[in-house]
Amino acid sequence: MAAHLSSGRVNLTALREAGRRELREFLDKCAGPKAIVWDEYLTGPFGLIAQYSLLKEHEVEKMFTLKPGRLPQADVKNIIFFVRPRLELMDIITDNLLREDRGRSPQRDFHILFVPRRSLLCEQWLKEQGVLGSFIHREQYSLDLIPFDGDLLSMESESAFKECYLESDQTSLYHAAKGLMTLQALYGTIPQIFGKGECARHVANMMIRMKREFPGSQNSIFPVFDTLLLLDRNVDLLTPLATQLTYEGLIDEIYGIQNTYVKLPPEKFAPKKQGEGGKDLPTEPKKLQLNSAEELYAEIRDKNFNAVGSVLSKKAKIISAAFEERHHAKTVGEIKQFVSQLPHMQAARSSLANHTSIAELIKDITTSEDFFDNLTVEQEFMSGIDTDKVNNYIEDCIAQKHPLIKILRLVCLQSVCNSGLKQKVLDHYKREILQTYGYEHILTLNNLEKAGLLKPQTSGRNNYPTIRKTLRLWMDDVNEQNPNDISYVYSGYAPLSVRLAQLLARPGWRSIEEVLKMLPGPHFEERQQLPTGLQKKRQHGENRVTLVFFLGGVTYAEIAALRFLSQMEDGGTEYVIATTKLINGTSWIKSLMEKLEPAPF
Repeated sequence: MAAHLSSGRVNLTALREAGRRELREFLDKCAGPKAIVWDEYLTGPFGLIAQYSLLKEHEVEKMFTLKPGRLPQADVKNIIFFVRPRLELMDIITDNLLREDRGRSPQRDFHILFVPRRSLLCEQWLKEQGVLGSFIHREQYSLDLIPFDGDLLSMESESAFKECYLESDQTSLYHAAKGLMTLQALYGTIPQIFGKGECARHVANMMIRMKREFPGSQNSIFPVFDTLLLLDRNVDLLTPLATQLTYEGLIDEIYGIQNTYVKLPPEKFAPKKQGEGGKDLPTEPKKLQLNSAEELYAEIRDKNFNAVGSVLSKKAKIISAAFEERHHAKTVGEIKQFVSQLPHMQAARSSLANHTSIAELIKDITTSEDFFDNLTVEQEFMSGIDTDKVNNYIEDCIAQKHPLIKILRLVCLQSVCNSGLKQKVLDHYKREILQTYGYEHILTLNNLEKAGLLKPQTSGRNNYPTIRKTLRLWMDDVNEQNPNDISYVYSGYAPLSVRLAQLLARPGWRSIEEVLKMLPGPHFEERQQLPTGLQKKRQHGENRVTLVFFLGGVTYAEIAALRFLSQMEDGGTEYVIATTKLINGTSWIKSLMEKLEPAPF
């Protein structure tokens, strides 16, 4: 099953094209040869929209990374800064400009492109430093939703969760609303909006306001999406903390996927030559792009890891049989036919070799004792076993000084599965963590508490068992090979967020009113009027299309679960996923960590 949308009704190329058009228009304003100075964080997301060839067509001759000091030598007329609106980056740009040789001729023209929005604060800062006047063009490039795959959009805003839940800063929610308005301009007004959570409510309100303020935004495009579901990450804090068990989820857990690329240890990918005895092993990490354009990856990415091995061995047999065919090609026609298929076969063989190596790397980890022990404790918590007392395994891990993030993921998981910890259990964990890892982590513990991840049990009762039973979050008889339920992505635990999406599609949220009240934030429904003639009359057997927008981040396991629902024969709904950021438990907790810097004296 490819991860692309089965009916292909949603084609995200229009969004990518709109992004390219905006970029071309800006580059053409800066006439003549150009060099781009990149805020390093933006190079990945931009790479998903515009290849280097597009930049070259518009006279971009050099590219540099933004760093303090003098700008590198470049014989170009225009220098363009592509940056996020952050004050620390403005300091670097100021430094670059002040060191510029004013006496040189010809003079260079400077321009700045803020992504995704211009910022008054940043421009004021540049003005105070005396460099604002150096920029001929000061513009913004609204990189709100970036197409990552056929059914996946991300804003790649790494601090969205922290901003929303710790700093009450709604900037990323504004960008989400803007991104959704852009989407509606390209794909039609979405008639139904459902949401759960405070942030979801804010985004829906902003969308409604933007629509009122720009009456011209009412378009006559036949709507592609039937429903928009806005979900706050803090409605389901449990899912990202658990270890993902799909193939793609594990690659992300172990190696981290950045803008569809992963860097892997090179030794597994070294070409094996006879009699050389590995003396020239590569030292550079192997960088691979992972998306559903690769046939094999599209087939295995969303499977439970335990079901991947059998697919790979089947594929290996098919490919070697295909190569064997060459011995049977007798006539010129047959030989020609074989040769024409060769490039595709070779690509399939190299794809298989790569994924076999990745699977071996992952298997080394998943078969380790430590992985098994960690998973056992996670699954005990999620199924409701011993969530209310200090856990021996966690204590042992602290004593052996296992990585702090691993400890934090486990104690937060225990806290969430118990609707908060008893005060003495919480104090015990905090004391152990601070004594072992250092008191500078007190701010991190504070952040986790503020975000609702690690907190005392306030109401005196644990709601999790009710939520777990009503939403069927724990399934004992999970089928990893041929799944019949979304719980296969965590080998037993069904992601709460995806269960909410599933139940919304049928029988509807009215059936779970009581549980919805136990989860944080309001739940609501809005309808957007469609101009006459655009109302949908659904053909028999035609699927509904729902856009699920995760505010605060989504994991690959949740994406796999939604794709599984899209593929279900009698599901009746196809899902497209949007998010502020692709996350896993480690990157998510990292974004909430703070270190007290030691005093400089």
